[in-house]
Amino acid sequence: MKETVEAAEKAEEKAEEEAEETEEVVEEEEVLAEEAEAVEKAEEAEEAEEAAEKEAIGEVEEEKEVEKEEKKEIEEEIVEEKFYTIPLSRAWISPRKKRAPKAMRIVKNFIRKHMKLRIEAEKGEEEEAERLVISNEVNEKIWSRGIEKPPRRIRVRAVKDKEGIVTIYLAEGD
Repeated sequence: MKETVEAAEKAEEKAEEEAEETEEVVEEEEVLAEEAEAVEKAEEAEEAEEAAEKEAIGEVEEEKEVEKEEKKEIEEEIVEEKFYTIPLSRAWISPRKKRAPKAMRIVKNFIRKHMKLRIEAEKGEEEEAERLVISNEVNEKIWSRGIEKPPRRIRVRAVKDKEGIVTIYLAEGD
């Protein structure tokens, strides 16, 4: 009977040792699996960063191409382009604090007259009135010395596109 008890104890010890070994193996496998997951996540993050960089570079290149195309379209859309020297001396007749606004109105009226723009669309027509756009450079030039002292004259470039929109730019060299 002692032999069977000893054999049973040995069997239990072996089972315990095997269980401990399997637990250690399982723990090692879990640690390895966690490390593998961390490595995979790091690799995915690196790939995502590389993809984002490539997309950013691609977007920049695409933006440059789009800008070039837009410039070409703008150049192609020009129907009529004229240079004018607009006298602003009548703005000086106005009170001091109203001279620059008066000069802006003079510029608008001059361009409407010389580029043959309709002031308002007729009621029966569905078309909108032709538009007049003054660029920021022209505005800054007129307001450069303040409200009291606009320039006596200004040289501008008026551009009419296919849609009938007239844009006023400062003539080059001014």
